[in-house]
Amino acid sequence: MYINVEGINVKYDEFGKDNEKIVLFLHGLGSSYIVWRDIPEALSKYFHTIALDLVGFGGTDKPHENYTINYFCQFLDKFLNKIGIDGLKKINVIAHSLGGYIALEYSISNKTRINKLILFNSSGLLDKPTPLLKDYLEAALTSDPVLRYNKLKTVFENLLADRIRLLPIIVDMFISTINMPGAKHAFESAFENSTSTTLDLDLIKEIKGIPCLIIWGEKDKLIPVTFAEKFKTILDNARILIIRDAGHSPFIEKPAITYQLLVDFLVTE
Repeated sequence: MYINVEGINVKYDEFGKDNEKIVLFLHGLGSSYIVWRDIPEALSKYFHTIALDLVGFGGTDKPHENYTINYFCQFLDKFLNKIGIDGLKKINVIAHSLGGYIALEYSISNKTRINKLILFNSSGLLDKPTPLLKDYLEAALTSDPVLRYNKLKTVFENLLADRIRLLPIIVDMFISTINMPGAKHAFESAFENSTSTTLDLDLIKEIKGIPCLIIWGEKDKLIPVTFAEKFKTILDNARILIIRDAGHSPFIEKPAITYQLLVDFLVTE
């Protein structure tokens, strides 16, 4: 479904609207909410779940803007207010990669709105792109369609611990969206902003009281697992779970394990 947020058509989905407790899903760079697959609907047994395509990505509009982390946070705030999630309602946030960076920055400015955070293989501490991130940018901006497809397929295979787990829909989704007007600019702008700036370590201390679960794929080549411990050091009220035989997107490679971890942290604890 779509909703217009100050002139931007935003693609999103939601389940379990009768539930009072809210879970928001934020995807990563160049991605879409489809990567969460069945998890938002499955969690609607307990929560009102909302998964959206961030501005500049997926089926959401791609205006010619400077895609800073602050720009994403402002957009997110407007989106939540538009769908009726005002500042009085607390939310749980499940975020991946770039989405994790956005979630943390948003939490700093809106700490009273955040109940719990779950970060999958989060960015936010990279002061320069890793080699695989550079490959991702090069592949996304390649003009020849055949060469671009082959490069992207190789990159996406390297994001996983086992390339056989690559879902064709992920590659197809990226190819279809990167050809949309404004998509390449949005990707490049978000890439540059998220790999040349890092979280303010002094400000991040302000959200140390928010319970946080850091989940990382042990074989992540995009943002190495060593960053999990760095986040743990910064976020005092956080704990780490490392998923073996998983890469940058554990929820794709290990969906059953991932779902149970989410339920345990959000529902049981």
